[in-house]
Parts: sequence; structure tokens; C-alpha cells
Amino acid sequence: MIRAPLIPGVFLSSMSKREPIYKVIFLNQGQVYEMYAKQIYQSDLWGFLEVEEFVFGERTQVVVDPSEEKLKAQFDGVVRSFVPMHAIIRIDEVERLGTPKISEAKGGGNVMPFPMPMPDK
Repeated sequence: MIRAPLIPGVFLSSMSKREPIYKVIFLNQGQVYEMYAKQIYQSDLWGFLEVEEFVFGERTQVVVDPSEEKLKAQFDGVVRSFVPMHAIIRIDEVERLGTPKISEAKGGGNVMPFPMPMPDK
């Protein structure tokens, strides 16, 4: 049974839900990026995910994290990022914002990257 909205155009389920925040972890040039965003969806460009509306911590914090500041500077002015699907490690919907960070990708684990074809010269 479909219920009519209490307020025209707004359903009860959408009133009680908050706007989701996604934690996106992906590889980029030998580093692991852990970012937070409000919008993630499959791109029209084949093989890519679009990540929009990056979320960073408040600037009013007394303690400044240098890795978060580096990410803020790197993504300053970026409206949308296209991340290759094979670079995605994990995407989680989270309840609260964490600290975005960049860390070195550590090799030697039991995860093997998907083999990619070698480009012809």
C-alpha cells in the first residue's frame, strides 16, 4: 500500500532519514585515499564512479591534521571526481564523518590486484 505524503512532495520515510555520507577508499598512484562524500554513482564514462560533494571536517577545530589539509588543498575547487572502478577498495555508508586521509599502499598482503592488459606501443 502506498501512503500519501503528509506534506505534498515529501514522504514520511524521507523526513526521518538523514542525508547519507559515504566513505570511499581508493588507490591513486601507490597511495590509499580515504575520502568522505555525499554523492556517489556510476558514471556515464564506462568503468568509472563519480564522486561528488566531498566532505571535510570543520575548520574551527583547534588540532589541524596535515594529511586532511593536504587533501583539502588537492581537492579544492573539484566539483566531481571520476574514479576508475578497479581502483575502488571499499565504499561504506557511515553515520558520522571521520578524518579523510592519505596513506601509503602496503604490498605483501593476500589481496592480488586484478590483472590489466599491457598497452601496445
